[in-house]
Amino acid sequence: MIEILLVDDESYVTESIAQTIPWEEIGVYKVHQAASGAAALEIMEQQDIDILVTDISMPGMSGLQLIETASERWPNLRSILLTGYSDFGYAKKAIQLQAFDYILKPVNDDEFIKSISGAIESLRDEWEAHDKYHMLMYNRKASYSVLRANLMHDLLLGRVMSERALAAKLAEYEIAFDTETQAAMLMIQLGKHYTAMDHHSISLMEYAIGNIAEELFKESFRVWFCKAPHDCLILLVEPNAQMQQLIGLSEQYETLRQRTLKALIDSFRASVSNYLKGDISLIVTEWFAFPEGLPAAYRSGLSSMFLAAHNEAGSVLFLEDKHIQELVAIKSLESLYRPPTLIHLLESKQWDTAREKITDVFRDMKSARFSREHLYEVFLSITNAFMYIAHKGGQFISQIDQYALDPLLTQSIIVSFDRLQDWALDMLGKLEKELSESDQYTKSYIIKQVHELVGNHTGHDLSVKTIADHVYLHPVYLSKVYKAETGEGLGDYIIRMRMERALYLLKNTNKKIYEITTELGYQNPQYFSKMFKKHYGMTPNEFRDG
Repeated sequence: MIEILLVDDESYVTESIAQTIPWEEIGVYKVHQAASGAAALEIMEQQDIDILVTDISMPGMSGLQLIETASERWPNLRSILLTGYSDFGYAKKAIQLQAFDYILKPVNDDEFIKSISGAIESLRDEWEAHDKYHMLMYNRKASYSVLRANLMHDLLLGRVMSERALAAKLAEYEIAFDTETQAAMLMIQLGKHYTAMDHHSISLMEYAIGNIAEELFKESFRVWFCKAPHDCLILLVEPNAQMQQLIGLSEQYETLRQRTLKALIDSFRASVSNYLKGDISLIVTEWFAFPEGLPAAYRSGLSSMFLAAHNEAGSVLFLEDKHIQELVAIKSLESLYRPPTLIHLLESKQWDTAREKITDVFRDMKSARFSREHLYEVFLSITNAFMYIAHKGGQFISQIDQYALDPLLTQSIIVSFDRLQDWALDMLGKLEKELSESDQYTKSYIIKQVHELVGNHTGHDLSVKTIADHVYLHPVYLSKVYKAETGEGLGDYIIRMRMERALYLLKNTNKKIYEITTELGYQNPQYFSKMFKKHYGMTPNEFRDG
């Protein structure tokens, strides 16, 4: 929702530009016009102007003076100079004032559009960076362990992130993992000794197991430990720089890497047994490219847990062993993993398309030979997608459907093709209903926050942008939500509340006009008087005299 202000004392210039440029196509929501620097400042007081295009030579306040004044008050503004003077002195001054661009008259439409598009792109980059900063500040309020676990869950359940975005998250959460190094996953299950414990005691045991693992493995591996979405613990390992330097040039690199891992696993199990007086079972996946191979490694581990009935206390299962590979190998179903993925469709709330994709998967399975392993792979993939989108929406999938996490109930679903298909489509319907209601509640809560902020806030800095900062949303998105929910623009609501406050102060206090002007956050009494008259049909003085 970009808003632009065109300023020139020759009004035909701004009229011509306003009429000839395809504003909507280049992303401009509203175009304002002013014939002087003073008029421009008044408009900027009232509207959220993003881009200022001004002539240099104007009577009274010049374009350079306007840019200098506007930039001090609205530092995120993008300013473009428009002039018939191809003088280096003006260009030099514009650079000093950090003007975004400098265009000569007569205006070439293509050049103008190019300049405006560049300013819009610059603004969006800044907004994105601003959002990331505030999200970081918001995230730091939570525990790092929770943030790391949430990121791990997203990756395990199949979320695809760009290399740049993932690297930023890893650095932000201080996870020392390299996206160019192979990793292995250790899936840890607690033995019978722990089953009689209460939830709090089990949590302490899991925390202690994580500490032991990190302490033992850190000499040779980078480690990332957390609780998995399903009923186990996850320890992700990849060779650290020291280990890579030690064995990296060896022709037996893979053998030495596996030998080192197995030795540490033996020490890990012994330490847990000695210190915590209980056994653990482990499933160790094959080495895979991180993060691309993470979801498949997780599914293969889950498959071995449920299909191979791996529950012997204190045992270790390496999935690289040939007979285990043959046991859990499941041919990938092309339609299940073909883009757009189910996670993508759910994330963008394309419920009908998601339903079509699930139907396509089962249709393809029906036309080919399938095994129980195929059914289980489909169940895991769909469940993981459901879990991911439910957690993102602040819901627990176990509260929506009991089958999603219970291994015993799971077995009753995957015994039959028809039963699995019915469950998947029914679960999708439940998710759609729950998350749609949750989304509406979230929007209502946002509106409530906005009203509280505006109702309790006084001062100079009250604007759409400052309110958006408080509720951790982008200003454009906040404005869109507010308009959709209330039918009134957020900027209009802020002005209306200020005017109602002004009316109260004029009626119930003896404060002078300039004092009320300052209290409401306006820069000068003349502008406040103009706004008041526009709202109520009379000036503040006329209201008091009446």
